[in-house]
Amino acid sequence: MKLNVALAQIKPTLGNLNKNLDIHLEQIAAAQKKKAQLILFPELSLTGYFLRDQVTDVALTLKDKIIQRLARESKKISIAFGFVEQGNDAHLYNSTAYFEKGKLKHIHRKIYLPTYGLFDEQRYLAQGDRMRAFDTQFGRSSVLICEDMWHPMLPYTAVLDKASFLIVPSSSPGRGLSKEGKLQSSQTWEQLNRFYAQFYTVFVLYVNRVGFEDGVHFWGGSEIIDPTGKVLAKAKENKTDLITATLSLNSLTRIRTQNPLLRDEKFELTLRELQRVQNEQFKKPF
Repeated sequence: MKLNVALAQIKPTLGNLNKNLDIHLEQIAAAQKKKAQLILFPELSLTGYFLRDQVTDVALTLKDKIIQRLARESKKISIAFGFVEQGNDAHLYNSTAYFEKGKLKHIHRKIYLPTYGLFDEQRYLAQGDRMRAFDTQFGRSSVLICEDMWHPMLPYTAVLDKASFLIVPSSSPGRGLSKEGKLQSSQTWEQLNRFYAQFYTVFVLYVNRVGFEDGVHFWGGSEIIDPTGKVLAKAKENKTDLITATLSLNSLTRIRTQNPLLRDEKFELTLRELQRVQNEQFKKPF
């Protein structure tokens, strides 16, 4: 079985839902022309990232007409996109929704909200509280939104939950320069994506955005990595782009036989030792 996947590296307009919807529809049409079966968009692709006090103005429920418009598009091509979700609990979340055949298959609420340096997500948004893999027509997948990927227990949980794909929507700003003149943030993401792909034998689908918001630069560099750590497609940096790659899903069995780390994972040992550490930490005086 093969899957032709597209990553839409876009430049959202901050706070402009209708304009960003048009961008999504344009990219969906372009991906279909490339015979893609699945298209992925970056973190908060419908809204832009540095929303601050605009966050309540752009929040959507799953019944909103913009969400339903994209749901109808998913009858032709599976879609994952990012938005500010108005939850039933009156909280707002940084969420990614996955639609397939016109129906919602999964929604992931970002768990780790960076609130340091130039980031201030937790001032405006609530944290997600669960990590789940979910079934699609192409195989089992998990979504990790940007900072979620930097906490090893989440991708670990995803693969133990039998995910074959890690979908990683991101709004990663460019930070730091290496001695070679390359952005340190881009180097770190490339190392992280290759490590998880190869170590956990999963496809990593990393889709970042581009453009500027409040003087902050988003660098792009979206990429599709196979379970051996090989780069199947790489987007340009600093430019909008639409990349595609054909994934050989049957190769997973062969790769995981050659590199059987998941098969040999000692799940009970991990649970027992984590429980021990938790118990010991709570016993320590402050």
